[in-house]
Amino acid sequence: SKEIDYMKESGRIVEEALNLMEKSIRPGISTLELDRIAEEFITKQGAVPSFKGYGGFPGSICASVNDVVIHGIPSNKIILKDGDIISVDLGAVKNQYHGDAARTFPVGSVSKEAEQLIEVTRASFFEGLKKIEIGGKLSDISNAIQVYAEAFGYSMVKDYVGHGIGKSLHEMPNVPNYGPPGRGPKLVEGMVLAIEPMVNMGTYKVKVLPDQWTVKTADGKLSAHYENTVAITGNGPCLLTLTI
Repeated sequence: SKEIDYMKESGRIVEEALNLMEKSIRPGISTLELDRIAEEFITKQGAVPSFKGYGGFPGSICASVNDVVIHGIPSNKIILKDGDIISVDLGAVKNQYHGDAARTFPVGSVSKEAEQLIEVTRASFFEGLKKIEIGGKLSDISNAIQVYAEAFGYSMVKDYVGHGIGKSLHEMPNVPNYGPPGRGPKLVEGMVLAIEPMVNMGTYKVKVLPDQWTVKTADGKLSAHYENTVAITGNGPCLLTLTI
């Protein structure tokens, strides 16, 4: 419980940083400027950006615009414009424990199709959350996410998955966003998972750009991302990166 308390503090910083991103996102801002704003906020909270330098990643946030699924590198050459959507994924470590979350935001006025993709991706996370109970199986979460999102004609990214989280940013077990129920590790009290649906408007297939980070949809259609860090407690799931 003490460790989860530490993670609540890291999670709060992550949530507030994402709220700051939402307020800062507008047509004309660069993804590098968003990165600067997030890094400044996280460090002022006495935390360290989890992503900066992770595996050589240069940014404090992943800024993934339109058909970029995940791992978009912040750049002063990527300027947001009206009608774009941007997925911001960020993490913070404080007291040795990480928090990790992602949101997809509209930039200015976006199409109805983009709005729906963002909302279904968010809602699919909460469908997965409903399946968390001590003694249940990990893939019950995965299956609920997939069934919900695919009902809208979308596809689930299969090459990248959610994960355990704690003193390391990525820990076992992996948390896929697809698959049959009733499989995988048993859910036990004290587990902390980063559950993160990545939902594509078209094909589930993706490609990695030559920078070895940026992951795009293979067909160039939009992708959305939604993630929270979730602790499994005796009172059910506890969202560490979202106040509701």
